[in-house]
Amino acid sequence: MTESAEIVEEGNLHLRVELSREYYPEAVSARLEIRWYRNDDFTIHYQEEHPDGVWKCRWDRHPNTHNSRDHFHPPPAASRTDAEDTQWPPDHRDVSRLVFDRLEDRIETLWEHR
Repeated sequence: MTESAEIVEEGNLHLRVELSREYYPEAVSARLEIRWYRNDDFTIHYQEEHPDGVWKCRWDRHPNTHNSRDHFHPPPAASRTDAEDTQWPPDHRDVSRLVFDRLEDRIETLWEHR
C-alpha cells in the first residue's frame, strides 16, 4: 500500500508516507503525514492530490482552543472551523485501524465514482 516512507525533520518531526498509486484511479496521488507523541497525542493527516484540487482530512488528539482534545477535521478541506469533537480509542493500534478502515472506504469510493 505504500510507495515510500520517510522521517521528515523540517518543522515538526513526522513520518510522511506516500501511498501506492496503483490503489488509486489515474491522476490521483495520496499521502499520510503522522506525528505521534509520548503522551499519546497525535495528528494523522491524509491528503489526496487531484488534477482539479486537493481532498484531505485529519484525525487529531492534542490540546487546542478550537475543539476537544480528540477531534476530526473532515474532508474535503480539513479546516479548523469544520473540526468535530470526537473520542478516539486509547490504544494507538486501534486508532491506526480506524484510520486505515476509513482510507479503504475512501479508496473504494474513488474507484466507484471515477
